[in-house]
Amino acid sequence: MLKLDDLQAILHTLVDNIDTGIHIINQDGLTILYNKKMAEIEGMNHSDVLGKNIPELFNFQKESESTLMSALQTGAVTKSSKQTYFNQKGQEITTINDTFPIYDCNKQIIGAIEVAKDITNLEQIIRDNILNKGDTKFTFDSIIGRSVNFQEVIENSKRATRTASSILIVGETGTGKELFAQSIHNGSKRSSGPFISQNCAALPDSLIEGILFGTKKGAFTGSIERPGLFEQAEGGTILLDEINSLHPSLQAKLLRALQERTIRRVGDTKDKKIDVRIIATINQDPIDAIANDQLRKDLYYRLSVVSLFIPPLRERKCDIPELSKFFIQKFNILFDLNIRGISKHVFSLFDAYDWPGNVRELEHIIEGAMNLIEPEEEIIDFPHLPLPFRQKTSSLEPSISEAMISDMFKDIDDDHLSLEKYMVNTEKKYLAKVLQDHDYNISKAAKTLDISRQSLQYRLRKFNLK
Repeated sequence: MLKLDDLQAILHTLVDNIDTGIHIINQDGLTILYNKKMAEIEGMNHSDVLGKNIPELFNFQKESESTLMSALQTGAVTKSSKQTYFNQKGQEITTINDTFPIYDCNKQIIGAIEVAKDITNLEQIIRDNILNKGDTKFTFDSIIGRSVNFQEVIENSKRATRTASSILIVGETGTGKELFAQSIHNGSKRSSGPFISQNCAALPDSLIEGILFGTKKGAFTGSIERPGLFEQAEGGTILLDEINSLHPSLQAKLLRALQERTIRRVGDTKDKKIDVRIIATINQDPIDAIANDQLRKDLYYRLSVVSLFIPPLRERKCDIPELSKFFIQKFNILFDLNIRGISKHVFSLFDAYDWPGNVRELEHIIEGAMNLIEPEEEIIDFPHLPLPFRQKTSSLEPSISEAMISDMFKDIDDDHLSLEKYMVNTEKKYLAKVLQDHDYNISKAAKTLDISRQSLQYRLRKFNLK
């Protein structure tokens, strides 16, 4: 049989190692037990809480809002109750609590115990994802680029504002997919409604379903009645970023929402009708994502009623001067500088560089350079560039002349094609030739091109080749 000391040691180990916060106060309201998890949730030191009253340690709008004090003073029992309050450092804390009074053998209250789950980060995530009309700052006027391919995407996006069909935006990281999504929302009849953005890769599967579709109270331990982002986006637009990161089971549930215009909260048995436009983004070729089992084929076809393919920066380098000018003006205002431009040497490196991080990388490089430039200097030159970029471009030979750099700021002559247009035309001609050589047999043409049939069909649709 266990000795009392052994039993206390076991209980102490259990209380301090479970993933649930525990706080116990005595009949005077003083803390007598406060485990490690509760200290972690509330951002407090164990030694600072023991022997202290709740009002000394935490701030509530009203003392009665403390479920622990309410249990002590009134005997109230609360279950799965959401509580938001502040610690001594002013940090906001949000928990789901089960709170009970403690009775002695004479049924007198001698204390209270609170068991808490931390949802502070979840609350912050939900708040951060909700963007009202005033926060969707991007419109089509915000989009910079005059290359042929890029202008075509802009025009197609403007046409898409006229309907409520779902949209799939395809583009590498840093190409500006959310910029297009916000512009479409602000140019549509839904512009007065909410715009909600959720990165599907930012949260674990255990959380994302409840955040998207909502939860019903009692569906699982600590769950409360909460509308999901789809319900909160009613009458507006929801952007699902990196849709290929969503678990296949959730992709199936999303497909149902698209087809039937209804959603079902986690743990509920009833469907709710929704009026939401869905825009999804993906940072890789969707055909490759399907082949790698990252994207359901049926969801792809349902999402891609309108497909927008944003070209990477390396395929529209003629836009670099205009983009650079915009970022310089932006950081001149932020940093109180008067930078007039970029040296020809730097522009030659920009033109030779492959830009794996796309427009976002260009912005960061210019911001980094303007942090290193002296206040009296007016031109960004090679020594001002961030060291990693200088190291990556040290072996690149300038590939354009001064005259060509000057021409980058002008419209391309009628008798010349941009690199992007030339590459597009070349790819289209080669695809057409290979198809013709194989009597338009897709399988044989795909084998010659060393790509899958789906990838070839995707390119044929992209280039409108029949």
